[in-house]
Amino acid sequence: MDYAQYLREKITALRLEKNISEYHLSTEIGRCKTYIQAISSGKSLPSFEAFFDLCDFFTLTPAEFFMESTPTERERRIRRKLDRLSIKDLILLEEIIDRLLTDPESVLP
Repeated sequence: MDYAQYLREKITALRLEKNISEYHLSTEIGRCKTYIQAISSGKSLPSFEAFFDLCDFFTLTPAEFFMESTPTERERRIRRKLDRLSIKDLILLEEIIDRLLTDPESVLP
């Protein structure tokens, strides 16, 4: 896998998903206005610090950034909430999910 190309394409896809310009993203993460353009064009790669700033901006963990399918904002919110639940509550939630999935009328088409 060409990780540099993946990084460029992922940043571009996330930026377009949020409908923001390269200039705007650059300034939002505290870099010069041409920073993202230089990454997108293949002239440079982000430092680790800038990569972490990008992850923060897109509310992704570094692991989520490299997932083939980027979680939606809703999925990320749910994940953060799940991380705060006790084991007992997670077991209960799993039972509820299992019940919902076995009820054909509760499953979305």
